[in-house]
Amino acid sequence: MKFRCSAVGLAVCAFLAAPAMAQSHVDANGMPTDHSTPAEHAQTERLNRGIAAANRAADAQAADNDAAYQAAQRDYHRQLEQNQRAQQRYENRTAAYESLRDRYAAERAAYHRHVWPSRWSHWTLDESDNHLIGQRVQLIGGDRVGTVRDIAHTPSGRVEALLVELDNARTVWIDRADVRYDRADGVVMTNLDRTDLHHMAEYERL
Repeated sequence: MKFRCSAVGLAVCAFLAAPAMAQSHVDANGMPTDHSTPAEHAQTERLNRGIAAANRAADAQAADNDAAYQAAQRDYHRQLEQNQRAQQRYENRTAAYESLRDRYAAERAAYHRHVWPSRWSHWTLDESDNHLIGQRVQLIGGDRVGTVRDIAHTPSGRVEALLVELDNARTVWIDRADVRYDRADGVVMTNLDRTDLHHMAEYERL
């Protein structure tokens, strides 16, 4: 009698095979018996324990794989939500700036602007500079006037304006034409006067 055993059915096959192997045994009276010997019982137990251990290991590996997949899915959805929030914030900031820019463009054109020092004249903003937020903002004379809190971009990603928190805790948008950025020292400079900046902040609150 022959048995064909798969890995999954190995324990079952072991039990089926044991009686078959035991058929050639004889009891104390010399009569044939189908009872397994202690050695065969021990062998069957070892087979069963080995299969059980392999099954537990496979189950543990499957659980680990599922946990890793679930964690990857959570990370993916978290990153997707963060990107969506960042995109919405990006669009909201740009819309806010464009609304204010249209509102007081004529008035800003009348503000006094100092001549850029020669070493600052070519330090324009990058198309997309992620290091601007948190940088200090100073006047051409060197006095600090505020800190960059946010950025408005064009649809192509070009920096269009900086939202600056002034030293009086009010905020104002400064057009890219009115700022320069010293990347080496991490300083944003504006050629506008402090008085005009404060007036702009007051006007934006109206």
